[in-house]
Amino acid sequence: MDNHTPEQRRKNMQAVKNKDSKIELLLRKELWARGLRYRKNSSKIFGHPDIVFIGKKIAVFCDSEFWHGYDWDNRKNDIKSHQEFWIPKIERTIKRDREVTETLQDSGWIVLRFWGKEIQKNTVGCADIIQKVWEARK
Repeated sequence: MDNHTPEQRRKNMQAVKNKDSKIELLLRKELWARGLRYRKNSSKIFGHPDIVFIGKKIAVFCDSEFWHGYDWDNRKNDIKSHQEFWIPKIERTIKRDREVTETLQDSGWIVLRFWGKEIQKNTVGCADIIQKVWEARK
């Protein structure tokens, strides 16, 4: 059972960012400092990647651990409340992420996905991977 009223829950959920999150900003700042120019949250590209290099057909996604199901087989047991809502919701997100990746790859895109903790702990390393792929696509 939810401890919040529907109004409180709605307000909480509206506060969850779907763009310009801390992890996105960290990675984008590093890429910009390297002179790599990108589009952010492009609605023209299937799946609305967080960072897009359109001419090079590179899509980058910054996935937070909770919403995108990091280590899901082990972590789904950690959800203690409202399991009937959260487990199917996160599993739909995992499935959608796979479909987005496959669709973009089938269209000739390179898809890079980074976990939030990975970006926070090693922003430079994540940017190195992106830059290497970017340079290979010249």
